[in-house]
This record gives sequence, C-alpha cells and structure tokens, in this order.
Amino acid sequence: MDWHETVFELIDMRSFSNLWYWIALAVVWSTSSHWVLGVPYDLVQRARRRGGEPAEDLRDLVRINVNRIRYIVQVAGLWLFALASCALTLLAILGFAYDVEFCQAVFLLAFPLSLVGLLTAMSAHKIASRGLTDAALFRELRIHRLHVQLVGICAITVTAFWGMWQNMHVGALGG
Repeated sequence: MDWHETVFELIDMRSFSNLWYWIALAVVWSTSSHWVLGVPYDLVQRARRRGGEPAEDLRDLVRINVNRIRYIVQVAGLWLFALASCALTLLAILGFAYDVEFCQAVFLLAFPLSLVGLLTAMSAHKIASRGLTDAALFRELRIHRLHVQLVGICAITVTAFWGMWQNMHVGALGG
C-alpha cells in the first residue's frame, strides 16, 4: 500500500465527510455575521452603548466602507454580477447535474455568500442615500446583521441536510 493511499484512507477527501469543510463553513458564517459592512459588530454595540469616540469611529468606518462598496458596485458591479452568475451556474451544473461533490460543496458556500454580497450592496446604498447616522445607522446595521444571520442559518441547514444525504448515499453505495 502506498503512503498516499494510507493518507486518503485516513482522511476522507470527499467534501461533506471532511471535517475541514465543516470548520470552513462555520468560520465563513461566523465571520460574515461579525463583520457588518466591513465593521466589527462589537464596535457597533460599543458605539450604541457609549457614544462618543466609539460612535465617531463607527461613523468613519461605515462611511469609508459604504463609499468603497458603492464605488465597486458602480465601477465593476455589472461585471462582478455576470462573472459570479457564470461561476455559480457552472458550479451548480457540475455539482448537481454531473454529481461532482466538490462543486456541490463550493456552491453551497458561494451561493449564500453571493446573497450576502447583494444584501451588503443594498444596505450600503440605503445608508448613503438616506444619510443614516446614530440610532438609524445602528438600526440598519443590526437589521443587516440579522439578515446575514438568517441567510447563514438557512445555508448551514441546507448544507447540513445535503451533506448528510450525500454521506448516506455514498455510504449506501459502499464508498
């Protein structure tokens, strides 16, 4: 038996039975819900409670990130949307029509994150166009975070059920 056969026997390289995939999934959604429009959520909470310098820091960070997001959307938004749509379509077809498990796993990570990207662009536009500050800004950031968490909960649930199905299906076929 070769060393690489031993390694592949010890570490299952299929996506949904690989511990690293599930760790990556948890890290992706934890990070996505912590960084709201590029601002750490603990800063949002501190600014809401204390005001003063943390609130100024929050306003500055939100202003910088909102302007950055809006610039990216204006300059490259259509191209990014087209490329992301193409990549997601390719992953979906390879994954679900041709039964490539790696593509399924990447799609189940990337598609919900693309929804988070759209939510982020919409929130940035709303904050800039309405000139939200202080209580209204805190509320918008809280609502955006809640929406990201809801997308994450749905994504984790669908991924977990699909992954269990894949693992049972592969197990039933004998590996």
